[in-house]
Amino acid sequence: MILVTGGTGLVGSHLLYFLVKDNKRVRALHRPSSDLQAVKTVFSYYNEAEAESLFNKIEWMVGDITQVPTLEKAFQEIEYVYHSAACVTFETNRYYELKKTNIEGTANIVNLCIANNIKKLCHVSSIATLGSTNDGSLISESTEWDPEANNNVYALTKYGAELEVWRGSQEGLDIVIVHPGVILGEGIWSSPSGGIVKTLVKGLRFYTSGGVGFVDVQDVARAMIGLLESSKRNQAYILVGKNSSYKESLQAFATALNARLPNKEIQKWKLDIARRLDGFSSRVFRTRRKLEKSTVESLYTTAFYDNSKLKTELDFTFTSMDITMKRIAKHYLSGSESSSD
Repeated sequence: MILVTGGTGLVGSHLLYFLVKDNKRVRALHRPSSDLQAVKTVFSYYNEAEAESLFNKIEWMVGDITQVPTLEKAFQEIEYVYHSAACVTFETNRYYELKKTNIEGTANIVNLCIANNIKKLCHVSSIATLGSTNDGSLISESTEWDPEANNNVYALTKYGAELEVWRGSQEGLDIVIVHPGVILGEGIWSSPSGGIVKTLVKGLRFYTSGGVGFVDVQDVARAMIGLLESSKRNQAYILVGKNSSYKESLQAFATALNARLPNKEIQKWKLDIARRLDGFSSRVFRTRRKLEKSTVESLYTTAFYDNSKLKTELDFTFTSMDITMKRIAKHYLSGSESSSD
């Protein structure tokens, strides 16, 4: 039997579809506040007629990766684990929440995998845990993390989580780690991917000068399954379908959404002023931070990634970003999400 953490998130929900579609026995963890209906929505995008029946094949179990007692029952009869649960935020004042979920929660999963003789663990990390290159060459799985760099709180805790997984491998647990780029996908519209869509539909005017690697959520799910079912062990893989500037990717996505094209480059100093005003507002009025210093820095940094390891070792083909964006736009514009925002 397979255990999936983070099953109501963007990656987890699509992963669950592929697993149950392939008749795998699956148990998925969710918190009491999780939106299970959103998972059904994801399933309906693949095949509306069979969405309900496939969803009902999942054994849902209430649990929290930070609460060991709730996990012990979930691990009964489990052979394989996909760990995609994580806290995703770049707000510095939420560091301890990030640490508890991403590092301590992952340590709990690893410890229970070892205690229950799990055959293999697939852990969802991030390109944020990889270092950078000084000469502009592609970043690979061997590009080492730089602890002296201006790493954001999310990257710090995801790196800490990854260390826990590698620690598990040293204690005899077979693992594979995936490093997805910016994940684009439909269904969980509260995700960062959904945030990009909503912002573009509302009319984004500006773009920044940086660039990054993007990947289709379906490719992430397919790669995870392929790696866990393969003989690969104690290896990490970058999941990036396309390296692209923010200008190119945002304009392509806006075109797919029939939205206004972002056509003005905003200078970094302007966002720095906006960031400082945002910080002042946060302190005085207790509002939520929208712009962190690390976020602004990333928007003006170009970081491109080498996906050749996965393509070669798993004979993997990534989905064209044009196809990805058109598919996401179709589902968003045809649903109730766009009219309810």
